[in-house]
Order: sequence, then C-alpha cells, then structure tokens
Amino acid sequence: MADTPWLGDTCSLIDAFRRGERSPVEELEATLAAIDGSELNAFSFLDPERALEAAKSADVSLPFGGVPIGIKELDQVEGWPNTEASLVFRDRKATWTGTMIRRALELGGCVPVGQTTASEFGGLNVSVTKLNGVTGNGWDPTRTAGGSSGGSASAVAGGLVTLATGGDGGGSIRIPAGFNGLVGMKGTVGRIPRGPMMMAGPMTVLLGCLARSVRDVCRWYDVTNGHDPRDPYSLPRVDGWEANLGRYDLAGRRVAIAPDLGKAVVRPEVAELVRRAGEQLAADAGLTIVDDVHVEVPELGFEWAMANLATLLADLGDRWPECKDELTMEMSFGLQMATEHFDLKMAARCEENRMRAFESMARVFEQVDFVICATNPDVAYPAHVTLNTRVGDVQVGPENNGALTIPANIYGNPSVSVPIGQVDGLPVGMQIMGRHHEDALVLDLAHVVERERPWPLVAPDAPV
Repeated sequence: MADTPWLGDTCSLIDAFRRGERSPVEELEATLAAIDGSELNAFSFLDPERALEAAKSADVSLPFGGVPIGIKELDQVEGWPNTEASLVFRDRKATWTGTMIRRALELGGCVPVGQTTASEFGGLNVSVTKLNGVTGNGWDPTRTAGGSSGGSASAVAGGLVTLATGGDGGGSIRIPAGFNGLVGMKGTVGRIPRGPMMMAGPMTVLLGCLARSVRDVCRWYDVTNGHDPRDPYSLPRVDGWEANLGRYDLAGRRVAIAPDLGKAVVRPEVAELVRRAGEQLAADAGLTIVDDVHVEVPELGFEWAMANLATLLADLGDRWPECKDELTMEMSFGLQMATEHFDLKMAARCEENRMRAFESMARVFEQVDFVICATNPDVAYPAHVTLNTRVGDVQVGPENNGALTIPANIYGNPSVSVPIGQVDGLPVGMQIMGRHHEDALVLDLAHVVERERPWPLVAPDAPV
C-alpha cells in the first residue's frame, strides 16, 4: 500500500496506473487514510464502499480511470446528500446525477470518494457553514480556503486527492485556486453543461475543476465539455484540449496588464508580483504589452447581488422565512433584504448595470486579446472570517473580495488562475482573461507560465 496519496498531477497518476506502479485500489486506500487524518475539514461526506467498488473495477485506459476525485457538495450525485451545504437540507438526498459528474464517472472513469465542502448555496467566497464548520487552506489550515469551491481546492492542494470538481458564479473556482496555489479555469459560459434540473439565472454560473496542472484541466474539458439538451445554453463539443495544449502561436497577440483591474484594492506586494509575472509571461510567449488600455468595469452594485437570490428563494420554497435561523447570517440577511426591497425598478437598474459591464468589457477586448490581473486582492486571510474587510492594512468593503473575478462571470469570457509565487508564505494567483470561445489560448498562456516557472503541485506539508 502507498504511504500517501499521489502528490503529482492527475495525468501522471494515470500514467503510474498504466505502468503498473500503483493501482486504483492502493490509491483509494491511501486517499481515505489521508482524509481520515486530515485537519483541513475538506470533505463533508465519504462513500468508501462505492469508491472501493469503482476502484476494483476501474478501467485505467479511460482518461481518468481509477482516479479518486472529490465532488463539490453543490454537485448532485444520485443517492448522496443534497444539502447544498445548508442545515435546511441536511436530510435531503439527490435523486439525479449532474451531467458533468455523470460524464466524469462514466466517460472519464473517475472514482467518486465523497463530497467536498462549500459555502452555503455557493453564496459566499469562503467555505464556512453552520452545517460543516470551517474548512482550512491546504497551505495553512488556519487560513481561508476561499469559496465556494473551498473544500475542493483544500483537498487538492492539501494532498488528499489530485482532482476535485468546482463551480464558478463569481470566482468560486478561481478564488480558491488562487488562495491554494492551484489551476482554476472558468471557461466561456456554457463550455461544460449544467443540469439536469437547471435554474438558468443569474446566467453567470459554470462548472469545472480544481487541478494541479494545466493538462489536468484540459483532460477534464476533453471528458466533460459539449452540449447537453438539459442545458439549452451549453456550447457544442470541442475536441483536442489536451492534444493541442502548447501548440498555438501566441506571438504578437496583445495583452493589458492591470493587477487591480482598474478599481479593486490590491495589496501592493501582490500587485507587484502579478505585474512582474505578467511581464515575464508576455516575454516568454511573445505577447505585445499594450499600456494605454483603460480597464475598469462598472460597479454592479447592490441590485445585482439581490437579483442573484431569486434562485435561492425558489430552492427554499415555503421553508422561507421559518428557516432563516438555520441559514448562515449572511445568506439569511441577504435573502431578507431581497424579499423586502427588490422590485421592478431595482431589476431595471440591475439590467442597466449589466449592459454597461458588457460594453466596458467589450471595449477592452476590442483593443487586446488578453487581460492579466490578480486573482485575489491579498493572500488567504484567517479561515473563520466570512466577509473579509481588509487588504493588508487597508480597510475595504466586502465587495472587494470578488471585484477581480466577477467581471468575467458577468461578461461570460474565459479566465484562468495560475500560481505565480508567494507572499508571507502563502500562494498568489494570477488571472489571465481572454475573449469568448478562446479558452484554448487562455490555457496555452497558463501552460507557458507552468512550463517556464513551475509551481509546487501541493502544499509543502501535504498531505495536510
């Protein structure tokens, strides 16, 4: 039996399986032992019997054959808890399996270990809930893992599994990827289908994974992308993500480097690291830096935040408002504000703000092919904090935490976070944004960073 789970990337684990150096059962046993001894609180549910059955029958010729994965607790797996990280639904079970998860299991051959922790209903960019408690960062359990895919990021960076699922409605893949030193890709909206039983609003949410390498992300896309009729907004299938990685000619393409994206408050040490890394990437890939591009996305404001809560109200149904004391304070407060104050005028302002954001982002991408900025305003803050209001020594509003990631969700364009170094011993992520449907070019730039300046695949003390 292996002493620890595999600490390389997922693709190298598959190679080890195929060479006979390690077996899926051995890997699963090491994974379950590491989870049992972990202090991260990255998993909220385990299914060792199902996982062992899948590992014993694993076909390692499949893209992820025999690989143990964590599945975010907001993703449905038939028969597993369907709590959405909330006390309100602590006894509910899923009656279907999500399209992305089904493809990962059936086409990819993944071994489903259990559910990773998330924020309640995915509403915050931390992973702290009444149901599961506090999830720690893979690099330092006393620091935040981010969210809402925090448990997935913590488990991958902390050496428990090589791959875990995520979802991103305002940065929920990229924020925890940045905090935990991982690759986090938000594709063009619709790249990986959602559903079944999908609520469309607010048209910013998409699915993906938390990974240790760019090729792992590409392989995930090869397995899970492509139109599904239960998501009418999903895009046609594109093949060759992994095969074509590193084969695109990026020379001469234009890039704007704006660590603060025009208006976020970013810690100076983080901004400087991002600027240097962006300039190095431009030199390595032959990009042309354009200095006179004004990148500033208008504040989407209170109205947009309130509009996002409509799907939550639909989910809760007649349980609201009697269930409010079971919700986290932030979700309860937001839902109460929305039900009392959101009206047609506010909805109109929301759409006006969204339109202005579209125009602002479009103007930027008329001038450049890529935009580089920080992923997070600072390194990971204390794990128990739910609404962070500080960047270094500067007081900020809670909206600052997602100011760098939300614009790509609103606009729907691809964006990836890659590790570029550390501040105070904690990872810093750099975000690379591209034009709609140019996901492969964004991933190629991420691959250049990885190739020229390799990053640690796991935290120094993994498994944590």
